[in-house]
Order: sequence, then C-alpha cells, then structure tokens
Amino acid sequence: MIETVVFDVGETLTKDDRYWASWADWLGVPRHTVSALVGGVVTRGRDNTEALRLLSPDIDVAAAYHAREVAGRGEHLAETDLYPDVRPALGGLRKQGVRVVIAGNQTSRVGELLRDLDLPADLVVTSGDWGVAKPDPSFFARVIEAAQAAPERTLYVGDHPANDIYPAKAAGLRAAHIRRGPWGYWWADDPTVVDAADWRIDSLTQVATIIAE
Repeated sequence: MIETVVFDVGETLTKDDRYWASWADWLGVPRHTVSALVGGVVTRGRDNTEALRLLSPDIDVAAAYHAREVAGRGEHLAETDLYPDVRPALGGLRKQGVRVVIAGNQTSRVGELLRDLDLPADLVVTSGDWGVAKPDPSFFARVIEAAQAAPERTLYVGDHPANDIYPAKAAGLRAAHIRRGPWGYWWADDPTVVDAADWRIDSLTQVATIIAE
C-alpha cells in the first residue's frame, strides 16, 4: 500500500516554458533556439544546463543565475506555470489520506515560490533547501525521511529517468514515470525506463488510481 507520494517539480508539476524563455532573453538569443538545444541534449541523455553551455561555452551558470536575480530577472512561478492536473491530483490524494510531498531539483527561491502557491501538499522542499541534488543517493535518503513512510510504501513521480526513476528505485522507492515534457516524452518507451518504472502515466490524476489499487 502506498502511504506517501513524492512529486518532482520541473515538467512534472510545472511547465519549464518560462524558465527556458528567460534564459534565452538573458543570453540574447531566440527562444526557439534554446528550446531546440534543450531538445538536443535531452536526446543525448545529458544535463539540461549543457544547452546553455552550447550557447555560451564559458558560462558560469550559478553566477549567471545570481546576476539575473540581482537584475530583477530571476525565477518566477505563477498559477499558469502549473500543469492543469496538479491541484486536482494533489488535492485528491490528500482526500484519500495520502501524505503528499513535493521534492525536486530546484533552488531555494523556487521552493519559496511553490510554497506561495499554497499547493495541497504536506511538505514542499527543494534540493536548494537540502543542499543536495538528484540523482545523489543522499537526496533520496532525505526523501525517505520526508515521506514518513517505508521506502516500499513511498511513490516517487517524475519525468526524468536518470534523475527520478533510476535513483528512486535504487533507494528502494516505488517509481512512476510521467510522459510529460522533453525527458518524459523522449524516454517514455525506452526499454530500460519501461523495465525500471513500476508505473507509467500520462496524467497526475492517474496516481489516485494507483493508490486505490
């Protein structure tokens, strides 16, 4: 029986459109160029920041991120950045008596923005808050602590095989791969992903069915 569901953030709960568009504007390149490069690194199984390094080989991503914040062009999240199924899915799980945790590879600032949205979740935390990021096993050790349930009774939902599915399974969690966003779509039918994921879903509302079963 699943007692806790833990959700990734980017391209699981939130659309990354605004995030990549803001980087394109900061670097002074067309937005479609950044989108295309992100798609390219996805197909190679590489980290998404490589798209930025293709545009600016000497970029210090952390320093550029800080500069954007100082310039008032940092990260923003609004209701429109959420996928439409987020509130119904998370709210429905809580009505089922399931603990809902949001834990993804995001900055502390994004954690603040997510909490400001008052999502139906028991806990919202990010890698920036914890000081450790996926796929590091220490991140998933923290996930297990936050879940307040045994690993086999905890379900991690995410779109990224290398950051979400494989390390979650290695930590003893159950895992659901969502076919959403570049990583979710590109890797959806990869045999290794199919074999690793306990479930494959197209919508967050399907998690309720998993719990019921």
